[in-house]
Amino acid sequence: MINKYPLWKNLIVLGAFVLGIIYALPNIYPPDFAVQVSSATSGQIIDNSTLTHAKDALDSANISYFRPELDKTHLLIRFNDAASQRQAKGIIERTLFDAPGDYVVALNSAPATPEWLVSMGAKPMKYGLDLRGGVHFLMEVDTEAVINDRLENLETDIKRKLRSEKLRYKQVESTGKGVLNISFTTEDVRDQAHSLLESQYDEFVFSTGELPFPYISLRITTAAVKAMEDFAISQNVQTIRNRVNELGVSEPLVQRLGRNRIVVDLPGVQDTAEAKRILGKVATLEFRLEAKPNAPRSTTVTYPYEGRAAQLERNIVLRGDRVVDAQVGFDPDSGLPQVNITLDSEGGNLMHRSTRNNVGRRLGVLFIETKTKDKYTMVNGEEIKETVPYVVRRVISLATVQSALGVKFRITGLQAGEARELALLLRAGALAADMYIVEERTVGASMGKENVELGARSVAVGLALVLLFMLAYYRVFGLAANLALAGNLVLLVAVMSSIGATLTLPGIAGIVLTVGMAVDANVLIFSRIREELKNGLSPQAAISAGYDRAFTTILDANLTTLIVALILYSIGTGPVKGFAVTLSIGILTSMFTAIMGSRAIINLMYGGRNIKKLAI
Repeated sequence: MINKYPLWKNLIVLGAFVLGIIYALPNIYPPDFAVQVSSATSGQIIDNSTLTHAKDALDSANISYFRPELDKTHLLIRFNDAASQRQAKGIIERTLFDAPGDYVVALNSAPATPEWLVSMGAKPMKYGLDLRGGVHFLMEVDTEAVINDRLENLETDIKRKLRSEKLRYKQVESTGKGVLNISFTTEDVRDQAHSLLESQYDEFVFSTGELPFPYISLRITTAAVKAMEDFAISQNVQTIRNRVNELGVSEPLVQRLGRNRIVVDLPGVQDTAEAKRILGKVATLEFRLEAKPNAPRSTTVTYPYEGRAAQLERNIVLRGDRVVDAQVGFDPDSGLPQVNITLDSEGGNLMHRSTRNNVGRRLGVLFIETKTKDKYTMVNGEEIKETVPYVVRRVISLATVQSALGVKFRITGLQAGEARELALLLRAGALAADMYIVEERTVGASMGKENVELGARSVAVGLALVLLFMLAYYRVFGLAANLALAGNLVLLVAVMSSIGATLTLPGIAGIVLTVGMAVDANVLIFSRIREELKNGLSPQAAISAGYDRAFTTILDANLTTLIVALILYSIGTGPVKGFAVTLSIGILTSMFTAIMGSRAIINLMYGGRNIKKLAI
């Protein structure tokens, strides 16, 4: 029968629209203002005592809250407005400051989606900083430590070179501020060392002296300092981007600010506490051999390990920046978690060289983590909060070397949470310098509430004008096109919500453009139907011919636009990507609704009937 869809096609169209409505529904439930409390250390449990402390503090301050949620990893408390949320964050932060354990207190947007939608995997769409805001971090990089670490490495390297050339020195010491002094017993040895080192270390300016012993003074150049700082900042920026990708944040902004700071904007983040903990985590590894029992004290360092002290050598086998991959696994014998490490070629050579002659000795894995602690001080009668960084070093593994190690080996002795976090940090890349958060705040719409309202109004006005035009010009067929257009917007929102795409103001522009393109396809179809009617075809035949013959034109037009959108996505950044994502999804949904959706509606109106005239 002409212009009648088979049952399976009608079910596909109906099912698509029903699913679209279900997965678009979470967007009508605005998120709640919330404060989230999480552990700053993997494995630390948030218990009822933490909830009790927070509730008592809020009750004492007469701040209303609702639906406190507690599980082993975090505590979430909801509030009625942003003012209460901000006030509560400060109160909870101060209350937990003296409590045992380390906590991260962060502002959050708690989803208010009903449980029956959550159980189906439905979630609200993410919004960019210019629409709903997100989290803003200002992070400071300790560039001075970069210079000191570089001098420490050069000191070890210079000692090795002098020993290999049998040039005896009295002392090699760093005097701070990028200066390294090497003293010798005789001027002759000093001059030989000067000729050797000056040809290999062009980042230093060399000078010599006589008192109290013949010496060489190496002062690092300003250009070398700037190059090291730039490398540290750029490396940290890339590492943060990798960590943000691990967190699954859409369209982040990570950029350098000034000489030693990095700005991180995370739009639409749901778990801000986790983002703060991972981004603020400065952690890396050092591999050192356990010191021999008779080793001089000057060559050993003591670190805590499983409740006792472990003596490790000062010399470092290699650092975590040689790690190219880290994956969580489980020991096949014990079933305990482990981290499977893969080194680069140079790291593998260093590890092999250090372990091949030390089989039977124990290799220590030193975990170095930079944390921050809030310190409250009184300044001019006003209490000021200051963020103070501190470093925690502990041995997480001390295992006997069974055979020479290479580019692949494993680290054991970790808890499940520690193993996952260590693997994430190593896989994302080692930080070139210590870094800590100096400012954290949630940000509202960066383009202002008025611009957001104007953006939403533009969609509404554009949609209304299109609906009126289609209804007036194409009558019944215009009604079918309007119903398909409404379905297109529902599907667009549903798809963007399901895949976690971020909607920005340029994305709204993409939606407006999608509305025009969706109607454009129907205009082509309806114009073709009119032409077929003028050519003498019956109404039913004209409908069938209009949809069939306009398909190629619609496909070509949308395909070329889709190619442009994909190019914009591949080479664009930030808002350009947001526009490209929305446009790409809109093209696909508009083709479905214009070709299949509107035809299903027209078939229901006219299909299988003996009609003499069409309201077109």
